[in-house]
Amino acid sequence: QVQLVESGGASVQAGGSLKLSCSISGNVYSSNRLAWFRQAPGKEREGLALISVGTGYTYYDDSVQGRFIISLENKKTTLYLEMNSLEPEDTAMYYCAAQRTIIDSLQPGYYEYWGQGTQVTVSS
Repeated sequence: QVQLVESGGASVQAGGSLKLSCSISGNVYSSNRLAWFRQAPGKEREGLALISVGTGYTYYDDSVQGRFIISLENKKTTLYLEMNSLEPEDTAMYYCAAQRTIIDSLQPGYYEYWGQGTQVTVSS
């Protein structure tokens, strides 16, 4: 069982930066993948970035490549998403998620554990 709690969401102006945190508790293993997703009103949940707990391998969706950075604190208890050059289109509820398989995918169906989300609003 894995428990995830996001924090750090806020309202910011376009061009600004924000760093989200996800507190992790429970059994997280080196083979696991952790990821960040977001969901805007009326839209499907989309995957943004994932990281391998064991190797640190990262993968980004094209929509955030070069702007967002996913990282994992050394003790594997906090996952981060650093977001730069924010745009109004980045406005959404942001979620962290964990999967026990070793599939490097940003499809939500592969992830068994989810946090409750934290809201990010970007104004122009």
